[in-house]
Amino acid sequence: MGAATDYFLVLWGFLLIALMGIGGFFMFRKFLKQLPKADGFSQMDWETYYIDKTRHLWSAELLSLLDELVSPVPELFRDVARRKIAGKIGEVAIKKKATEITQDILIEGYIVATPKRDHKFLRKKMAQKQIDLTPYEYLFHI
Repeated sequence: MGAATDYFLVLWGFLLIALMGIGGFFMFRKFLKQLPKADGFSQMDWETYYIDKTRHLWSAELLSLLDELVSPVPELFRDVARRKIAGKIGEVAIKKKATEITQDILIEGYIVATPKRDHKFLRKKMAQKQIDLTPYEYLFHI
C-alpha cells in the first residue's frame, strides 16, 4: 500500500469516529430527556401532557403563527422544535388557567422555550412579524 492510501484510511477512520460521536451525543441527549425526573415523569412525558391538555385551546390562526415562528429552524429539527415550543406554550396556558391560547401566551411560551443562544433569531423573526417584544423583555433574562 502506498502512503496516500494509508493517510486516506487514517482520515476515513477519524471521520467515522467523529460522525459516530456526534450521533451518539444526540442520541444520549434524547435518552436523558426520556429519563423520569423526581416526579416520575420525563421531560417528554410533560411535553405530551401539556400538548394533550391544551390541544382544544388552539385556533387555526395561532397554529399557523407557531408554524411561521418555527420556520427558521432547519427542517430536520423543525418538528422537534415545534413540539417542544407547543408543550411550553401549553404549560404557560395551564399555569394561567387560560380558556384559549392567545398571542400573548404563545409569545411568552415561545420565548421561554427558546434557548438563549437563539434569542437573536427569535427577535429577528418577531420583528419581521411586527410583534413588539417590549412587554416580554423580562422573559429574556429568566
